[in-house]
Amino acid sequence: MTAEQFYNNFVADDRFVKYILGGLKTTLIITLFAVLLGIFLGFLVGTVRSTYERTGKLVVLNAVCRVYLSVIRGTPVAVQLMIMYFFIFAAPGSSKLLSAILAFGINSGAYVAEIFRSGIMSIDNGQFEAGRSLGFNYAQTVWYIILPQAFKNVLPALCNEFIALLKETSVSGFIALQDLTRGADVIRSRTYNPVLPLFTVALVYWMIVTFLTYMVGKLETRLRKNEKR
Repeated sequence: MTAEQFYNNFVADDRFVKYILGGLKTTLIITLFAVLLGIFLGFLVGTVRSTYERTGKLVVLNAVCRVYLSVIRGTPVAVQLMIMYFFIFAAPGSSKLLSAILAFGINSGAYVAEIFRSGIMSIDNGQFEAGRSLGFNYAQTVWYIILPQAFKNVLPALCNEFIALLKETSVSGFIALQDLTRGADVIRSRTYNPVLPLFTVALVYWMIVTFLTYMVGKLETRLRKNEKR
């Protein structure tokens, strides 16, 4: 790498700030709001699915949830993103950022739902019986007794799902949204040098994922210590 290459890729036209840092900001915004949407949808769908499996109730809602899971998990997220922007939000001036948040949030919700469902189903039936003995109905038992235990069990899996979501947002460029990866591609198209911008973006993703993976590891260690007490 020469000084001229560094200047052309990052300093000229303020490209590092405009495309790398600006793209990183967009990536983090998409990830944050998609995570929140994914948790909300996943919690609702996972609760409906587990309720049906344990009680046989909510038949219609369970059927709707199964269709949602089948469609979302059976199609690529890039295709879902393009459908969201070019078809659902096809009106002129529609927000690319909003389209990306919805597409990634809905996609993440399908995977989070199965995480929540498996967490709830992993709780022993004795816990439900204990809730009934306290005078709780099914919903109260789930809310006060089952969900706190299930959430603790699935928390590491949820964190790993969100790390995967961060990397999945790199396909946002399919709708010309300038995220981190798209920013590097813009620099490459102007300098005809793919090495510096692409490796810089790879390094940024690696640093973020490494930090988040470290934090997940610390969280799992803390949870194991709490279980031993």
